Amino acid sequence: MSESVSDADAPEASTRSFQATVNADAIQTAVDLVAALLDECHLSFDEDGVRMWGMDPATVASVDLTLERAAFDDYEATGVRSGVDLSRLGDVVGMADRGQSVHLALDHETRTLEIRFGGLEYALALIDPETIRRPPDRPSENFDFEGGVVADADDFDWAVRAADMVSDHLALGIDAEEDAFFVEAEGDTDDVSLVLTADDLVEVRSAEVRSLFSLDYLSVIGRAMPSDLDVDLRLGTEQPVAIEYEFADEAGSVAYFVAPRISRQ
Repeated sequence: MSESVSDADAPEASTRSFQATVNADAIQTAVDLVAALLDECHLSFDEDGVRMWGMDPATVASVDLTLERAAFDDYEATGVRSGVDLSRLGDVVGMADRGQSVHLALDHETRTLEIRFGGLEYALALIDPETIRRPPDRPSENFDFEGGVVADADDFDWAVRAADMVSDHLALGIDAEEDAFFVEAEGDTDDVSLVLTADDLVEVRSAEVRSLFSLDYLSVIGRAMPSDLDVDLRLGTEQPVAIEYEFADEAGSVAYFVAPRISRQ
């Protein structure tokens, strides 16, 4: 941890390209959602808010999260991009108490993110963004999402956890004839299946689709997902799944993309 400095010794405001105050719950949730998949990510600050995004080393999954300026009590940014170690950032903001105000400032001369709450001040060294894998800017435009559903996040997480007991992969799909969303997992001895009809879902965009996915990725996404929210799943046949939802009173949004395991018939 960097040495604490007094306000008198702190860098001049002119060297700061970003400074803001945010509730600890919002920043902790944002970091946890990205850290579910990544060890480090791209980090940008502009007039609309903070963005965190990246792709996992295996290029199977990516995440793109935005915390809009409405999530902050005060917010100033001139537009800058860097990279950050999510484990270190999570450890620091995780020390803040629930509901506590967290003050953030980016010093572009020292390439550090200053984090202050209570009596603690931490100067976190940032990472050159060119060293971090970057996903396509608009991945959804590259995929054929024929159908989708909006479901309760707890139902999705419950289905993934049940599948994880019997297999290392699961199928997600929509039965267009029944207008229903299904989750299936086949193990060596046991099987798991869940069917949610239109009455169980917030929304169904019906199409005959099915893809197979690794549970390693869906499990960590499900565990990180806050409860009591609606999750939008966009689906195709042998296409990635897009998992999207809002948090922080709709001032934050996150989109995960997970590539399928191509089935061989």
